[in-house]
Amino acid sequence: MKIARLIAFAGLSALVAACSNSTSSSSSSSSSSASSAPTTKTIGVSIQNREAQFYQDMEAGMKAEAAKYGYALVVVDANRDNARQQSQVEDFISKKVDAIVLTPYDSQAIGSAIVEANKAKIPVFTADIANTSNQGKVVAHVASDNIQGGEQAGMLICQAVGKTGSVAIIDEPEVTSVQDRVKGFKMALAAHCPGVKIVKDVDAGGQRDKANSSMGDILQANKDLKGVFGINDDSALGALAAVQAAGLTGKVAIVGYDATPEARAAIAKGEMTGDALQYPQKIGAMTIDAIHDYFAGKPIPAKVAVPVGTYTAADAKKAK
Repeated sequence: MKIARLIAFAGLSALVAACSNSTSSSSSSSSSSASSAPTTKTIGVSIQNREAQFYQDMEAGMKAEAAKYGYALVVVDANRDNARQQSQVEDFISKKVDAIVLTPYDSQAIGSAIVEANKAKIPVFTADIANTSNQGKVVAHVASDNIQGGEQAGMLICQAVGKTGSVAIIDEPEVTSVQDRVKGFKMALAAHCPGVKIVKDVDAGGQRDKANSSMGDILQANKDLKGVFGINDDSALGALAAVQAAGLTGKVAIVGYDATPEARAAIAKGEMTGDALQYPQKIGAMTIDAIHDYFAGKPIPAKVAVPVGTYTAADAKKAK
């Protein structure tokens, strides 16, 4: 009996040991599988002004494309504050994100923040607005072809005012994308209506209230003004408010840039002549695509240009 009990106990011990080894092996296998599972990559995005419709649309394009690849997107608003944007980049670095996307508020000052990301070996991409500092390395810049967009705006002005006359620009000269828009605008005037002269080019910071005030001053000093180019729709709509206040609606051609819903409504009513039409969602999506290619080790062009179209009253009619 004792021998039988000893044999039974030995068998039970062996069974327990086997189960324990099996469990340990299973646990080890599960841990190994978990550690080899792909981790979600995180992309930090600092947008210079998240309240702007353009950047809301660009953010939507980024989010949709990031979801396609399974990337986590952390989007923050610099609120037109360079110091705040610099701090946001530092925060992304401390969190060890896998890539950073910037729409710089200050194209010159942002360079030092990009340098810090470079030191941390985090790739930096810019969207819409480029880094013009001689500091910092950006993998790729994705933006509208703003020179072409400026040309589109210039051709709309030429069509509206004819071969001669005076026009103005409501500008934001410190922004690289705007510099290209104005360059393209001037090129179009020189090529298509050289008799049309720019009598005033004022900096309104891309803000509607400043554009309104600046346009009021321009109208006071230039009674025969035929047209104005607002470098974004806030500038154009601010100019429109001043034109309406002066009782000149329909007498001064107004061309904007972006074709936001409010600008489209003004174009449909005949209050504005038209807009250069950007595709911010496409810019956002193509920025994420460039990052995805970078992660995959594929070659990426330093500049990715997105074509710009136009939006006029004819387009508004088609949309009805």
